[in-house]
Amino acid sequence: MAKRRVTFTFPPELITEPVIHNLGQQFKVVTNIRRADVTEDRGWVVLELDGDDRDIDEGIAWVTSKGVRVDPVGGDVVEG
Repeated sequence: MAKRRVTFTFPPELITEPVIHNLGQQFKVVTNIRRADVTEDRGWVVLELDGDDRDIDEGIAWVTSKGVRVDPVGGDVVEG
């Protein structure tokens, strides 16, 4: 299994959509929220994604197609 850390930045119209849940259900990717900041009009989430490389790649492509910006994250985002 591969593990990747990414940041999802959501446009206002997707704040209330269950994008992370759907990612896990549709692409066999386990999501672990490491940090997040969500308000009524903006949001970002730092996630660990666990799964096969292919499933993660397909899931990220799907999330991007929905309008979510996806950026890689290096290092551990939550210490202690």
